[in-house]
Amino acid sequence: MTAAATSAERAMESFSLRIDDLGRSGSDLHRPELVLTTACGDLYVSDERGGVTRIAPDGRTTLYSGHHPDGWPLGANGFAMLDDGSFLIAPLVGGGVYRLYRDGRAEPWLVAVDGQPLSCPNFVLLDALDRIWICCLTQADRTTVSSYPRVTRDGFIVLVDRGEARIVAEGLGYPNEVRIDPTGRYLYTNETMAGRLLRFPISPQGELGPAETIIEYDESNVLDGFALDAAGGAWMTAIISNRLWYVSREGKARLLMEDGHAEQLERVAHLQRTTGMLKSVIYEEHGSRLRNISSVAFGGPDLRTVYLGCLMGDCVRSFRSPVAGMRPAHWDFGPFA
Repeated sequence: MTAAATSAERAMESFSLRIDDLGRSGSDLHRPELVLTTACGDLYVSDERGGVTRIAPDGRTTLYSGHHPDGWPLGANGFAMLDDGSFLIAPLVGGGVYRLYRDGRAEPWLVAVDGQPLSCPNFVLLDALDRIWICCLTQADRTTVSSYPRVTRDGFIVLVDRGEARIVAEGLGYPNEVRIDPTGRYLYTNETMAGRLLRFPISPQGELGPAETIIEYDESNVLDGFALDAAGGAWMTAIISNRLWYVSREGKARLLMEDGHAEQLERVAHLQRTTGMLKSVIYEEHGSRLRNISSVAFGGPDLRTVYLGCLMGDCVRSFRSPVAGMRPAHWDFGPFA
C-alpha cells in the first residue's frame, strides 16, 4: 500500500458524517442524478426535462436541452462533457448515446456496437486519454423493463477509442458507472443489482483483463453511482437505503451515512432474492431526507468538496472530505460563454 493510501485510510477511520451537516447547491432541479465538477466552479447535473443543467458558482442555473430525433426530450441519465462544452448523453428514454450542444442541437453519437444495439445505456465517462467508456445496464429494451432480477448478467461496457467502438466487458449484473483509478492501470465498475464493485486491469490498448471482486454487498444495497478518491478509495451510493459507503482499495467497507427505513429495506432484499427489484419500488417515497442519493463527485478548489446527486430531490447535497478526489478528465474545461 502506498503512503498516500495509508494516510487516506487513517483519515477515513475517524471521519464521521451527519445529514444535518450537508450543504445544498442549486434549487428547483429536476432529477439531478449525476454531478460533474469543474475547476472554474461550475457544476453540471442531469436534468430530466431534456438535457443538462449548469449551476454557476453564484447559484444561477442554465438548462441546456435538446430532443431525440423522434421528438421526445433528451433527458440525461449519465453524461460526459467534452472540451467544446457539448455533452455525450445516456438518455432516460430509449437507447443510444447522443451528443447535445449548448445551442440545443442534438445528434446520435453511438447507437450500436459490434452489432449490438445500445438499448439501455446508463453512464458515459471521458478519461484522461480522451477515450469514452459507456455502461449498458442490460441488453433488454429499456421500454420493456419493469424489474431487475439480481441473477441477470447481460450488462456490458463499451470503449470508444480514436473513433472505434468495441465491447470490452460482458456478462455483468447491471453495470452502473465506470471509473479509471489514479494509476490508470485499472477500470472499476459497480453492478447495481448484483451488488458488487469490480476492478479490471487495463492493457495499453484498452483491453480489460479478468475482473476482481473488491466487495459484494447484501441484497438491501441497490448500488448506483460512485467515485474514486486520489488514493484509490471508492465512495459509493446505494439508492432506497440512501447509504454512502467508503471502500478501501483492499475492499474494507465503512458506512458513512444512511437514510433508509427498515421495512422498505426488508422488502427490497426480498425482491432481490425472488422476482427481482421492481422499477416502481425505486421511486417510492418513504420520508427520506436525502431523496435517493445516486452519485458522488469531488469538487471545489482542493477537490475535497463531495457532491451527491439524487433521483428525486431538487438540489445537490455536499460535504467536506478529509481526502481529495481524483481530478476528472474534464476538470479544466470551461468556463463557457
